[in-house]
Amino acid sequence: MSTPGSPPDRGRAPERTRPTSDTAPGGSRPIYATGGIAAATAAGSGLALIVTLTIIGWVAAPHDTFGEEIVDLLQGAVLAWLVGHHVSFAIPDGQIGLLPLGLLLIPGLLLYRSGRWLARACEIARLRHVYRAALAIAGPYAAIAGTLALVARTDAIEPSMPRALVMGFVIAFLAGGLGALRQLMRDKGVPVRDLLALMPARSRSLLVGMLASTSGLLLGGLLLFVVALAVSLPEAVETTRLLSPGVVGGVLLVVIQLAYLPNAVVFAVCYALGPGFAVGELTVVAPTGVSLGQLPLFPMLAALPDNGAAPALSLVSLALPFVAGGVGGVLTQRSAPDVVREAAPLWGFVCGVTTGLLCAALAELAGGSLGAQRLTEVGPSAWQVGLVAALEVGVAAAIAAWVANWWYSRRLRLSAPEPERPAAPDLPPDVPVGEGLATVTPLRTREDEVPAEPTLAERHVEASSARERARAERAAARAARAEARRERRAARREARREAGRGAGRAGPLWWRRRRDAEEEMYGITYEAAPDEVEAPKN
Repeated sequence: MSTPGSPPDRGRAPERTRPTSDTAPGGSRPIYATGGIAAATAAGSGLALIVTLTIIGWVAAPHDTFGEEIVDLLQGAVLAWLVGHHVSFAIPDGQIGLLPLGLLLIPGLLLYRSGRWLARACEIARLRHVYRAALAIAGPYAAIAGTLALVARTDAIEPSMPRALVMGFVIAFLAGGLGALRQLMRDKGVPVRDLLALMPARSRSLLVGMLASTSGLLLGGLLLFVVALAVSLPEAVETTRLLSPGVVGGVLLVVIQLAYLPNAVVFAVCYALGPGFAVGELTVVAPTGVSLGQLPLFPMLAALPDNGAAPALSLVSLALPFVAGGVGGVLTQRSAPDVVREAAPLWGFVCGVTTGLLCAALAELAGGSLGAQRLTEVGPSAWQVGLVAALEVGVAAAIAAWVANWWYSRRLRLSAPEPERPAAPDLPPDVPVGEGLATVTPLRTREDEVPAEPTLAERHVEASSARERARAERAAARAARAEARRERRAARREARREAGRGAGRAGPLWWRRRRDAEEEMYGITYEAAPDEVEAPKN
């Protein structure tokens, strides 16, 4: 005995809920609430690390009882956390803005890991949703940074709250967004090369050229600083001995110097570019000369040259921007070759301009004030560095891009197959070929015409763009279909002609202008003899 039941739901898709503004696309967890947790985790981890280092330094130094200094210790840790985010602070006699760029690595790595965790927790499914993850982390993180800037305020030190909000948001947006993007690419199995392929060809080439030029400048600046410090190593050792930091203090001194290493590299790049940098008011360190005053006791400052003319060995670094510009120009043109030769130097110069803008931003971040009185101006001039870098790197990149484009076009021209020339037709013996002043040219029908070979520009475009290759394939398919239609029409004409011959007709009718299959047509041009040319009339 059976009872009737409801029919099964065949082919009915399950209902899908549209993700709301606070829900992660592809997942059920709210992305902005999860982003707040990720931001708090990254901030708490960084603050715990800074507090640990601060306690170690406090233990190694002479101090009073722990209970009397706990508040100052925590405020110092929070201030160090803000310094790690490049937040300047004011003191009674001035402002401290010369902050170590190396400390940006700590919050950057923590936010990168938080971004990856957020992407796994919320199951971000599409590339266009990555910015939501970046915003979900950046907003709460900026609020935390602003709150800590208020907490760390004292009568003697006042951190900049607007700078804390801006820097916290920017660092969290970039590092957290990069972590979410990396996790999405890993989940989808997408390599970085495929991600770059989504960009327009010209934008991708400029990005590659700018990164190559800037990387070359930074590597050259690092080499210049290491050589200068190695030459002045005895002075650095003597400065460390005078400080007498002890074991723990020596380790912390090494950590601080490593944190300031990116600043020193940027200073060396500015020296190689030409404008140089200042170490206080009315001071300059440039290839044109060195003028320094009294310097604080810091081992890294031993790499600075003595007053007077710049060392002759350091003048070799002036070739660094031109070498970096050449590399950037070649890579710019290699990523997206130009069909028009005149456009290659233009894009090479644009690569130099973008490199100059990036160098100006690095110079602005690396310099700053270091208290009051003489050290209010420390570092390079951002606008001078950007302008000189744009000119030097841009000119070198323009020349290199033009040479690279010429070489690429030459290789493409040499590798292209030579067009096949049609064989000369067999002319009847009564045709006066080359006799006298007559020239005979065989005329071909449309069916016998040889298709023209593509030009160098067409081959260049076809080799550099997948879209153009697909378009060429479609054109070839259309040409093949047209050729097939012409062959079918010729076959039908031949069939009608054979049918007419079989019916007893001697040939085609006189009112039908047809040409026999064996008939050949020729064009004859004549050139008048010199004695037959009429004299010009006045």
